[in-house]
Amino acid sequence: MSTPRPGATPPHARGGLAAFLATRLVAASIRRPRLVLALALLIAAASCWVVVTRFALNTDVAALFPQDLPWRQTEVAMDRAFPQRVDVIAAVLDGATPDLADRAAARLAEALQARPDLFHRVARPGAEPFFRQAALLFPEEEAVREATGRIIAAQPLLGTLAADPSLRGVARTLDLVAEGLRRDEGEPALLRPALAALAASADGAAQGHLVPLDWASLFTGQAPDPLALRRFVLIRPVPDYGALAPVAAATDAVRAEAARLGLTPENGVRVRLTGDLVMADEEFSTVFGGAILENILSLCAVAILLWLGLRSGRLIFPILGTLVLGLPITAAFGLLAVGPFNPLSIAFAVLFIGFGVDFGIQYAVSLREYRYELADRPLPEALVGAAHGAGEAIALAAMALSCGFLAFLPTDYRGVSELGLIAAAGMAVAVLLSLTALPAWFTLTRPRPEREPVGYAMLAPLDRALARHARLAAGGVLLLGLAAAATLPWLRFDTNPLNLRDPQTEAVSTFRDLMRDPDTTPNTIEALAPDLPAAQDLARRLAALPEVAGTTTLASFVPAGQDAKLALIEDARDLLGATLEPPVPPPPAARERLEAALLPGLAATLADLRLALAARPVSLETLPASLQRDWITPDGQARIEVRPRDLSDHSDAMGRFARAVQAVAPAASGPAISIQASSHTIQLAFLQAGLIASGLTVLLLLAALRSLRLALLALAPLTLAGLLTMATCAVIGLPLNLANIIALPLLFAQGVAFKIYYVVQWQHGERALLASPLTRAVLYSALTNGTAFGTLALSHHPGTAGMGLLLVLSLLYALAAVMLILPALLPLFAGDVGRAASRR
Repeated sequence: MSTPRPGATPPHARGGLAAFLATRLVAASIRRPRLVLALALLIAAASCWVVVTRFALNTDVAALFPQDLPWRQTEVAMDRAFPQRVDVIAAVLDGATPDLADRAAARLAEALQARPDLFHRVARPGAEPFFRQAALLFPEEEAVREATGRIIAAQPLLGTLAADPSLRGVARTLDLVAEGLRRDEGEPALLRPALAALAASADGAAQGHLVPLDWASLFTGQAPDPLALRRFVLIRPVPDYGALAPVAAATDAVRAEAARLGLTPENGVRVRLTGDLVMADEEFSTVFGGAILENILSLCAVAILLWLGLRSGRLIFPILGTLVLGLPITAAFGLLAVGPFNPLSIAFAVLFIGFGVDFGIQYAVSLREYRYELADRPLPEALVGAAHGAGEAIALAAMALSCGFLAFLPTDYRGVSELGLIAAAGMAVAVLLSLTALPAWFTLTRPRPEREPVGYAMLAPLDRALARHARLAAGGVLLLGLAAAATLPWLRFDTNPLNLRDPQTEAVSTFRDLMRDPDTTPNTIEALAPDLPAAQDLARRLAALPEVAGTTTLASFVPAGQDAKLALIEDARDLLGATLEPPVPPPPAARERLEAALLPGLAATLADLRLALAARPVSLETLPASLQRDWITPDGQARIEVRPRDLSDHSDAMGRFARAVQAVAPAASGPAISIQASSHTIQLAFLQAGLIASGLTVLLLLAALRSLRLALLALAPLTLAGLLTMATCAVIGLPLNLANIIALPLLFAQGVAFKIYYVVQWQHGERALLASPLTRAVLYSALTNGTAFGTLALSHHPGTAGMGLLLVLSLLYALAAVMLILPALLPLFAGDVGRAASRR
């Protein structure tokens, strides 16, 4: 047996229960390496079978939160009261003219109603004849007076067109207009737009294009507002929450039907789909669509970094193989213990690769160190010695990581609590494989002895400088921490999940388009009242709030001032009644394009005029049954809809709106409230998990290191790294949000692991920490983790990209803290710890 080289630390100098267990595991594994690898492969194969046969993904975001939370119970109560409004896809149809949009919506709804396998319900809000008949009852009286006046003034044109609603009738109307102009009986300024519109339709037909004519604008002399050109088809799909895109089949069917019906911009109609379900589908498609490229880039980068750190394929391939074995085992555990993965727990794979490779790197570097220090020892002894040297730090780091992940279990955010359980199990799998399958694999690949030192001797002067100026360094750390803490009031938390989605996708851009209109904004709040009178009283109190633009109840559909408006409508009906009800004309000659551009809109406009002039008094009892069901439950409860005054999607504005409404109606619900409440639940979950993880980690370190000073020193640089991360976010204007906040517990987990490696080395007597081989292991662990997580920053999904950016930022601070701060704090506050070991 040879004598260790100068500076070598024999294995027996590094003790402890964890080191003893690690040594026994490795020793047992390398005695029968093929049997160990065969068992590992068998378990991995069985796990693959479990994954293939049981894999399921629940993409229902509502399932991320327990149903017994107060805000979720309020939402569920509203959903049960009005189930037809739950999980709805909104097809937004914008037409070149109102009648074209109306006809397009009717055709699309009819086609979709024939697909009950894909759609529970298809509805067209506002399509009931009631709304056309009462069209002149809802505007103000002066607007009604002006509209009826214009209609009466158009009587000559209306009479000719109503008598013969054909191209021939249109030609006769043009003759009358021309004759009137010759007699100076018309107003050229008023007629010029109508003639120009007719000419555009005719020219388009001659050139093979469809240019629909807006007859209503010709008769009223007013251009329609954008909302008049828009129709909605509300669709309740049959979602498949086991798929990445639960409503993909439904949305594909809607788009296919729209294309088949010719509802395209070329034909004057644009169809867009939006809603929470569609946005979620687009979001998952964006995230997972780029995941393949990101994972390939990550794997390639990790392989390159492993080569730079280990310099041997005999070491690298077993480490990568261990990861490949552990991934299906962890996935199978998740499916058996938790059930279907959720959109967050599926991220266990990234965490397993990012953190699991760390244990393999630590063991491999320890093996390289041992093979250099004791070069002529046989490989089996080196493998056992490496386990004895690195086993304690690996075990402590794995337990600390598990504490960080398991700390989410008691929280109300099921998304990360399930992720925490699976990731913690993954850490156990990674450690077990790193101390069994990995050394068994090394016995087959037989890594060569090292000829050069594994550490970084060039960093020894920095070690001495940090120890020499420890007090100065500690003071600088304190000042830096205080300065970072001073920026925290400027740190913003963005609670709006819409900002995490790609703004270029159809669903998100359409959603934002609807938000800009007070009549279509989806960011409304709803409340239930025992009956309609109570709802009207609550609506009046809510309408008085400065944050509220208006409220709606079923009573809002009973027009005010009906008597005066009905009198105006009756006068117009007396004058135009016979004009709009002529004998049925003979069939016209066919000129398809021009007829398609002029006649359907003419017929629809004349029909709408007939209905509008046949208006009758409206009461609650005469409102359509479908409309009543949208506002009154079968047991008499009444719904109130509250619209925000501030139409922006800023978190502060939504928060003010939600708080103001809840102060009057505590049981209200809606996107503004659920966003604020879910964000509060998530933030509270992370705060609780942080406190639990910190407490568990301190107890773990106390038990393992048997030193309060070492335990606190392991956490001090981590605290600074966290403060610097948040301070940088505040300075550069990067808000924390519901996606990148997960970087903070990951920072804690990885940062604690780094600190533990150095503190354990210090306790075992190592004083040149930066020059030691451990620095190589920590550095390349950090680089591989940073690369794995950093590829997320390349994602087209804003939330994923932001999370990747914050992960890289936090990892850099954690690495800087452990390498530049801990070597200064340890000599200052724990200089006497491990001295006996260092003298051996």
